[in-house]
Amino acid sequence: MALTLSACSGSGSDSNGNAPSAATTKPPAPQKRWQPRPGLDWQWQLDGKLDLSVDVPVYDVDGFETSEADVTRLHRAGRRVICYLNVGAWENFRPDKNAFPKSVLGAPNGWDGERWLDIRRRSVLRPIMERRMDMCRAKGFDAVEPDLMEGYAGKTGFPLTASDQLAYNRMIADLAHARGLAVGLKNDLPQIPRLVRRFDFAVNEECAQFDECKALRPFIAAGKAVFHVEYAVPNGEFCADSRRLKLSSMRKKLELGVWRRPC
Repeated sequence: MALTLSACSGSGSDSNGNAPSAATTKPPAPQKRWQPRPGLDWQWQLDGKLDLSVDVPVYDVDGFETSEADVTRLHRAGRRVICYLNVGAWENFRPDKNAFPKSVLGAPNGWDGERWLDIRRRSVLRPIMERRMDMCRAKGFDAVEPDLMEGYAGKTGFPLTASDQLAYNRMIADLAHARGLAVGLKNDLPQIPRLVRRFDFAVNEECAQFDECKALRPFIAAGKAVFHVEYAVPNGEFCADSRRLKLSSMRKKLELGVWRRPC
């Protein structure tokens, strides 16, 4: 998808044509990073034509497929917008697919067209992920949802360790923060105690189905939102616990289209 950015014109001179002096020129004030709080309602749509009409304060949408214009429209409607990126697997349908050397591509991860990445190769993956985060920032996103942050627990084709994952996840958080973007920890429940300070919120799938939602309490205790979905469990079986834990919960269909059933 082509990304069209507007540029500011002008020489920066004053009305007499003189360049401003260092004493009178001030750098732009740094923007405060967004910090989503527990209990915020949200929409998560990664498939189909983006529906901008859902009345929630937070949208989580695909970073490549969502246009700068759509991010702007959501902002005008008072929404915060999260940029979904896959940081743990290569996808054969992304425009930057050829930037990944074959040496970092591992086993298929179960999703069509995807293969696990060798996250030990941080020096190789870092510039690719930097460019992706630059894209999110250029489009105006407020935050990043980096997906597949727990490859060490799967059959990737590489001997990944928990330490490898910690180092990679911290790198991803640092890349987002360097660009003024909030960043969420996606799943990776066992490493929450060591990562909660580094991340601004959490995104979780199916903690109710696997009786794991209590593991997310460190985020809530730190005043950080937990955006949570279930696919198979009916709302009546998890929403009461979600409200008690202050999770931002809803049920979605696995393809993550428009349909949602919030708690």
